[in-house]
Amino acid sequence: MNRREFLFFTNPRKNTAELSCQQLYMRYLDSTLEGTTPQFLQEIEQRLSGITSVRLTDSVWLSSDELKPVASLLDAFRARGGRIEYKSPKP
Repeated sequence: MNRREFLFFTNPRKNTAELSCQQLYMRYLDSTLEGTTPQFLQEIEQRLSGITSVRLTDSVWLSSDELKPVASLLDAFRARGGRIEYKSPKP
């Protein structure tokens, strides 16, 4: 099984997903090395279209320049009425 399949942990009953921004960053970098960045971003956008709420962990990673395209996808998700929760990392 491809490790990218574990990027989103979803709860179908609650229509919610949990996403680690640190893992997102690492997988984004992988996609740039593999030349699959457009497909990676499209996959994220498709996943976001099927849920109403996202819990982000390690959100400090979103401030990196590399994840600006992902931040744009999250902004579009929020503009469609999606809810984004920021979960504090465990100490």
